[in-house]
Amino acid sequence: MGRWGRHSPVLEPPDPPPPSPPPLPQRAFMRQSSFTKIGNMLNTAININSVKKPHGNGEAAWCFSQIKGALDDDVTDADIISCVEFNHDGELLATGDKGGRVVIFQRDPASKTVSPRRGEYNVYSTFQSHEPEFDYLKSLEIEEKINKIRWLRRKNPAHFLLSTNDKTVKLWKVSERDKSFEGYNTKGENGLTKDPQNITALRVPSVKQIPLMVEASPRRIFANAHTYHINSISVNSDQETYLSADDLRINLWHLEVTKESFNIVDIKPTNMEELTEVITAAEFHPTECNVFVYSSSKGTIRLCDMRSSALCDRHSKQFEEPENPTNRSFFSEIISSISDVKLSNSGRYMISRDYLSIKVWDLHMETKPIETYVVHEYLRAKLCSLYENDCIFDKFECCWNGKDTSIMTGSYNNFFRVFDRNTKKDVTLEASRDFLKPKTVLKPRKVCTGGKRKKDEISVDCLDFNKKILHTAWHPQENIIAVAATNNLFIFQDKF
Repeated sequence: MGRWGRHSPVLEPPDPPPPSPPPLPQRAFMRQSSFTKIGNMLNTAININSVKKPHGNGEAAWCFSQIKGALDDDVTDADIISCVEFNHDGELLATGDKGGRVVIFQRDPASKTVSPRRGEYNVYSTFQSHEPEFDYLKSLEIEEKINKIRWLRRKNPAHFLLSTNDKTVKLWKVSERDKSFEGYNTKGENGLTKDPQNITALRVPSVKQIPLMVEASPRRIFANAHTYHINSISVNSDQETYLSADDLRINLWHLEVTKESFNIVDIKPTNMEELTEVITAAEFHPTECNVFVYSSSKGTIRLCDMRSSALCDRHSKQFEEPENPTNRSFFSEIISSISDVKLSNSGRYMISRDYLSIKVWDLHMETKPIETYVVHEYLRAKLCSLYENDCIFDKFECCWNGKDTSIMTGSYNNFFRVFDRNTKKDVTLEASRDFLKPKTVLKPRKVCTGGKRKKDEISVDCLDFNKKILHTAWHPQENIIAVAATNNLFIFQDKF
């Protein structure tokens, strides 16, 4: 991408069922001949079948909008996208890469005024967020790779975001400037301070219009608080605090204080040989500022309430599904590890992603998920080879749409999956450079696991495991999705 052309909360009641269709109008009774009855039946059937059914998000109703990043096959490791995040109104879209850079895209104003609206974004700002460092005490290199980006809600004309690598979190201010001041009394044109004795006249500085500049400046640097690699950051709903999580600890920070943080979760055992699990992801509740959740490599999700204890080692709730004995294997513990957890926008549900599936949990029910969606079950037979090439340790992210009715996650071969919770339909789509024409409708892809392969299917043995969709984001208000595929960012939207 260097070249761009978190006591239980008071939760909301379940969503109401969809409204039933309006009753048919009453008709006056009259005796009909058999031919008239047959004719009415045929007309009714034709009218019902002619009603256009709306597309659910899980159906194949997505089309290509844009692709960002270099299209050549010579990809440097620094250009590989490592995170994608929309801001709260979807006007900005930020990506981070392994080279420590953050690229911000802004929604094209013209794409919102046309009918139908288009999901098109242009480069807004690019800046170097992190640099490679070296820990001389531990003789360890600290990568510049951006692990996570989280936006703060906008309070003034400037935008603020948090970005983190393995060790350091930074708060960035992104602002616009289109004016400059000239005619200072104590400062010369070269920027040097004048000798007050040489000032003979008092001038009023003037304002000069300049071409629009977008400036990114680091406002706070939160460092030296994590012994292990940071895997998650999450801004609290109070917009004053945030959490950062590494493999064994979760810290609570105030956005205005960089010199101290509060350790709220610590699962490190006294003897590291007794270590059985690590923290894989953590997130604040979207509306309850005292509640957060974190997932573990053992497949459990714990919900903690900061009102109950300063150190939340004792959770309020634990969400875990008992393992099916028939699926028990050498790889069971690995594939049950949760790579990502996201609370719904309403705060009632959450989704968790493990290696083979994505699960929807009701925060009122800890015993089992209310929905389970299979992402790529056809890979269960290939776990041995996936273990040998380390793909089994890939960490796939997941996301909600703005209305909590659909979820999305990635897979291999540049495939990504969209699940519609209302219709229970799902679709597999591909982020491919072969379809770069705007408005091109994405064709659903199917994977053949054996037997005779159909024309539009791809064999499981032909999947490219080097091409993987790990990072996805969904616009908070519209059906616009961003999918990171190696060094390219694909933007899709619902069908025109």
